[in-house]
This record gives sequence, C-alpha cells and structure tokens, in this order.
Amino acid sequence: MAGTWQADGRTTRRRLAAILREVDGVATLCAPSVGLVRGVPAPGSLVGEGAVLGELEQLGVLFELVAPEGTSGVVDEQGGARVGERAVGHGDVLVRLRPLALDAHAAQAAATTGTRADASRLVFRSPLSGRFYARASPDKPAFVQVGDEIATGHTVALLEVMKTFNRLTYGGAGLPERARVRAVLVKDEDDVEAGAPILELEAT
Repeated sequence: MAGTWQADGRTTRRRLAAILREVDGVATLCAPSVGLVRGVPAPGSLVGEGAVLGELEQLGVLFELVAPEGTSGVVDEQGGARVGERAVGHGDVLVRLRPLALDAHAAQAAATTGTRADASRLVFRSPLSGRFYARASPDKPAFVQVGDEIATGHTVALLEVMKTFNRLTYGGAGLPERARVRAVLVKDEDDVEAGAPILELEAT
C-alpha cells in the first residue's frame, strides 16, 4: 500500500487496487473488499491503469480505490450504483468498461456510400474530451512515434480529464492486435474532443 494521510477527520487513507475480471465477456472492475464505496466514475469516464475509482471506507478508514494493471476502457454502466455511497462486498461490481472508441465513423461512411474501406488504414480516436500528453514528462520520449509498431496494451498517451491523468492504451474490438503508426494526429498538450482522431495506423 502507498503512504497514508489524514482525511475528513477520520483515521488514514491508503490505496487499494480494484479487481479486474471479465464478466460475460465484459471487462469489469470489482470491489477488493467489503465497505462503503463512493465517488465511482460516471458513465463515459475514461479509465486506465492507476486511475482513481473513488474511495472505500472500512470502519472509519478510507482507502483510495485505483484501477489495476491492464485496465483500459470507458465506463459503460455503474453496476447499479446510486448517487452517494453504497455498501459493497468483496467482488461486487464497481464499473463495467467498454473498449476505447474506435473508428466506427469510417466504417459507417463506407457502408452508406458503397465504397470499400481500406482495411490496412485505421484511426484510433479519443474516447473523451481532455488534454493530450504525448509523453510522461518533458524530458521523456514520446509514447509513440511515426513508424513504431504497437500492440494491444501499449501506452499511446496520457489524457487529462478533470485534473486526472489517465493512461490511454491501444486495443479494443475492431483493431488488430498489432499495428504500425502512420501518423500522430494530435500535438502534445493539445485539447481534444471526444471522437477526435489521435493516431492513423496500418495493420501489421
């Protein structure tokens, strides 16, 4: 567990990783223990590994819930969560995730115009509006560059949403397991809208 700090006059708060499971083919984040949970991300929120999922209270002790390694997606529903806090048991669903937004627009356009899409060219889009960061810090190399070959789970960028930095990773339904970067379509620290193209790719 990480370091502790004072919170709301209660004891201390530590970090707990949620449990990542696949339930009926859907990536699902579950409670790691019993307690009262609050602050679960709303539908449409981007969730990557290390993202804060809210907090879990046990007997006055607050634990910050974080997404475990391998987490990547957008909150689809909240598993029956209601506004405010709710009691959870070990393994109860916190959020269900859908894959990051893909280039469905191009496929739909091809279907309506009767043109055949070039299957070797793909576009990876931003699932949410936010600020795009191409590198972890100014002195670090970019996560991806033109010509790089990337695979499922590869970090593409950081996306700052409401002062929270989320790791944006490659992968999802409709994208090949491996692809080569043809172009990076967003400049470092640019603001992007949901659905904006981030990478142009080709299957390898």
